[in-house]
Amino acid sequence: MPYNTTAIPPRKEAEATGQTQLPLSRVKKIIGTDPDIAICSNNAAFVITLAAEMFVQHLASAAHDATKLDSKPRKNIQYKDIANAVAANDNLEFLEDVVPKTHTYKSIRQKAQETRAKLNSELGLEDKPLSNGKKQKLQVNGARVMNVSRATDEQSEDANAQLEWEASQAAGEDVLMRD
Repeated sequence: MPYNTTAIPPRKEAEATGQTQLPLSRVKKIIGTDPDIAICSNNAAFVITLAAEMFVQHLASAAHDATKLDSKPRKNIQYKDIANAVAANDNLEFLEDVVPKTHTYKSIRQKAQETRAKLNSELGLEDKPLSNGKKQKLQVNGARVMNVSRATDEQSEDANAQLEWEASQAAGEDVLMRD
């Protein structure tokens, strides 16, 4: 449960009170965790705190604008609104790795199936039934795709070809399908 859910009023530009909304001691602790900064003066910490407040207000206003553009405008900002604001604004582009857009499992599964079908069609490895009615199984090992189907009726006639094929597989030669 959040500690404080009251909104921070936006700071007016002409107003200079010398106080910050964010706690200065916590900002100093965060600055102290950076190994590149050995010493930070109180004035520098104060300016960093003001900059952080301004950044949070800018991000919140951009997310609120993204909320207004939604089909059902809401009063509360959600994660997806912040992610949409980061994706839409060029000046927030540096946050794309930190605040990525979320995707549903259904869309990811559909893209994976499309990719699998595309790869199988490019390699010519569609699921073909064997003589016993079962489908072939593909074994993916690193960058190679090996066809590990059982010998069919046509292939079982020549035992020497079978041995040569198995030897080439064991030697690491790239053989996709046996002729």
